[in-house]
Amino acid sequence: MSYDHATVPENGERVRYDETTEELTIPDNPIVPLLYGDGIGVDVAPAAKQVLQAAAEATGRHVEWMRVSAGERAREEYGENLPEETVEAIRDFRVALKGPLTTPVGAGFRSLNVALRQKLDLYANVRPTYYLEGVPSPVKAPQEMDMVTFRENTEDVYAGIEWEAGTEDGEQVRTFLEEE
Repeated sequence: MSYDHATVPENGERVRYDETTEELTIPDNPIVPLLYGDGIGVDVAPAAKQVLQAAAEATGRHVEWMRVSAGERAREEYGENLPEETVEAIRDFRVALKGPLTTPVGAGFRSLNVALRQKLDLYANVRPTYYLEGVPSPVKAPQEMDMVTFRENTEDVYAGIEWEAGTEDGEQVRTFLEEE
C-alpha cells in the first residue's frame, strides 16, 4: 500500500477482517487513518485522538496514526474535497477517526460526511443509550433506560437525489408523487 500524500506508519499493522468467521483482528499497534476535519474539527479531533490513545495504552496497545485528508485541507493538497486516496486508506485500514467536515448550506458541493458514508457503505448509525450511574437525568427512571437506536445513513434524505425547482425533471417527479 502506498499513497501519494499519506504516509503509512512503519511500526503499525492493519486491522484485519476474517470473512469466514466475520471477526475483526485488532493488532497491538493498529494503524488508524485520521481526518482532522474542518472548522472545530481541528480542535476536537486532536482531543479525541488523545483520549483514544490513552485508552489503547491502558490496554497495552499503541495506536499508530496516519494522517489523511478531506475537506479544506484536501482541497489545498489534492484540488478536491474528498480524494479517492482518503477513501482507499479508510477501506485498506478498516477504521478511521474523523473530525467534523464542512457541510455546505444551499449551493456548492455535497456533504462530505454523506459522501463518505455512501462510498464506504456505512449504512447504519447505531446509537446505544443507557444510564450512567450518578449522572443527573430528566428521565423519571433513568436506571431503566437501555435501548439502541438504529438510523439508516445512506438512503432517504441522505441519498441526495434532488432536482432543481421548476425544471422539467423536477416537475415530472412532483407530478408522479402527487398523482401516483
